[in-house]
Amino acid sequence: MTIDLHIHSKSCSDGNLTVEEIIEEAKARNIGLMSITDHDSIDCQEKAISLARKNGILYVSGVELNTTFSHPRFHEGRSISLDFLGYQFDIKNRELKNKLQLIAKYREDRAAKILEKINTELEKEGIEELTKRDFITIQDSADGVIGRPHIADYLVRKRIVGTKQEAFDRYLVKCDVPKYPLHPEEASRLVRNAGGMVVLAHPNDPYGISLVKLTRSLGEQTEIIVESILKDVDGVECWHSRNNAQTTNHYIGFAKKHGLLMTGGSDCHQKPIIMGTVKVPEFVAEQFNLE
Repeated sequence: MTIDLHIHSKSCSDGNLTVEEIIEEAKARNIGLMSITDHDSIDCQEKAISLARKNGILYVSGVELNTTFSHPRFHEGRSISLDFLGYQFDIKNRELKNKLQLIAKYREDRAAKILEKINTELEKEGIEELTKRDFITIQDSADGVIGRPHIADYLVRKRIVGTKQEAFDRYLVKCDVPKYPLHPEEASRLVRNAGGMVVLAHPNDPYGISLVKLTRSLGEQTEIIVESILKDVDGVECWHSRNNAQTTNHYIGFAKKHGLLMTGGSDCHQKPIIMGTVKVPEFVAEQFNLE
């Protein structure tokens, strides 16, 4: 069975395909078990569950929650972001839905503040500032939850920058505004109270949100998890598109030692389409007690 438990949609996150297109692609790729794990949003889960069922694909409800984390012994105690995957929760849980709606509103306000800062920079450079209409266009392009990648895409489209990376280098890093301060223990409580399980996402991702920001040592990473995170997680993402064999083997061993759920996925944003390309063992499906 091909398994992919980490996929992002255009409909409710920062992917490039709608939920309908993802399910269609998953079927074409013979994916037998999947989860769409949009950033801080579960608005597409009902549709995804229904479409997966119609196409004979086993589906686990999913979400990826961005949290603020710090450890006194690393990074001079400064906070970093960590992502947690929530699985098999009740998609109608009111507490979880309310919190995600609050975060979505904060994201919108944050995006507006980032644009204000970018306008200050554009004014200094003698470049025409972005307008309210530009902001609405960015919101429309996001479909779901607006984030910095959507702003970067728009700056490229407006030819203010040549590439998405240039947008970050010139404006989005300098003009950033802090994300909603959701902490691991609260993220865990929300998912568990909704009947779900919590998994630490891509803990050693060298190019994304991970413990690498604190230390590149796999041993030190798992020490941090034991000291500060273990009580808040039920599992760890052992297979990921940016993992090397050493990372995967280390976290498999760690998960076995602590009796943790083991999950995996491509983290596909469909740019390019890599759904189903990460070799996730079939026993992962058995951990979810699916019928």
